Amino acid sequence: MARKIVAAKKREKPVRPQRVGVVGLRGIGQSHADCHMKDPLSKLVAVCDVVKERADSEAAKHKVKAYYSLSDMLKHENLDIVDVATGGFENGSWHFEPAMEAMEAGKHVLVEKPLSNDVGEARQMFAKAREKIVYLGCNLNHYFTPPAEKAREYIDSGQLGELVYCLHKMGFSAGEENYSPPGSSRFKGFPYAHLKAFLSHPFSVMRYFCGDVTHVQAFVTRPGFRRRAADVMLSTVSIHVRFANEAAGYLLSQRGDAAYGLGGWWSLEVAGTKGTFCIENCIEKATFWSAANPSEPTTFNSGLTDFGLTFPRRIHAFLEDVSNGVPKESLRASARDALAALEYTWAVMESYEQGGIMVRPHPLPPIHGDPKTLLD
Repeated sequence: MARKIVAAKKREKPVRPQRVGVVGLRGIGQSHADCHMKDPLSKLVAVCDVVKERADSEAAKHKVKAYYSLSDMLKHENLDIVDVATGGFENGSWHFEPAMEAMEAGKHVLVEKPLSNDVGEARQMFAKAREKIVYLGCNLNHYFTPPAEKAREYIDSGQLGELVYCLHKMGFSAGEENYSPPGSSRFKGFPYAHLKAFLSHPFSVMRYFCGDVTHVQAFVTRPGFRRRAADVMLSTVSIHVRFANEAAGYLLSQRGDAAYGLGGWWSLEVAGTKGTFCIENCIEKATFWSAANPSEPTTFNSGLTDFGLTFPRRIHAFLEDVSNGVPKESLRASARDALAALEYTWAVMESYEQGGIMVRPHPLPPIHGDPKTLLD
């Protein structure tokens, strides 16, 4: 009688939580710190802010070490990840220095969006991550949702067919009656503040579902009530794009100039030759219409209404990718993805400044790949 051979069960190696330090502790930084405290893949060990009171308060809250300079934190803490949640002018002018310093020290970095408020700095950040062979991600959190996952299933399973168009509305719903001029020096006096600070979100969503953008044409304006208040922010932007797959795209984004109608402040419709889906309010639901039977749509309801839940979901994805050692080019919401959104934003500004001409965005850096990971 032959002896039955039973393979020994492999013991899974426990995942060591990533040791994290958060830099920048205003509202967004506090949210990031909270996410790290609750995530099993993360161990928050330090927080940092140049404003001592903010650093001390957050450190006491989480019972971790407070620092007032990134260099001190890097010197005294054995970190795996630096989470850069600083802001600055146009919500991005303080991202470059801490991200570059952390990567120079060999740390993986997650940066709030936009990657920077300067596309030249963003290109340098991507190059530094490649040079130091570290992960550089961006908090492009709008597609880390159950409805987005369901929508990807529609595309990946072939239910949409060949992509035809993408329509996206994303911004701030308000109007003249509840308008107040920008009070923060981070936005006041910057005509492109809305574009630089915000368009990374909708552009990243459109690219996630439809691929790279090859052509951009934009018309940008602001309503009379902003002009009368000497508010220079260009707050309403109408953008026509062409994707590399030849699908047509349209993005409307405005910053409290009017109340949004159907679909609310966040709606995305992507259509193909076999079907169409629409996501409403980012995290709430996705509806699919089959071209063969459009009168009977199917709706996926996530059961979620709190947009704030996108933060822990996105941060967990970064922690998961770093913990699993995914190939650098496979990092979700990577620096290259964030750079793409900025390149499109700069094309919008160029189109506007040239009277609405068609602009070809600056090409993205090539993906080189790693022979150690490309084994198939």
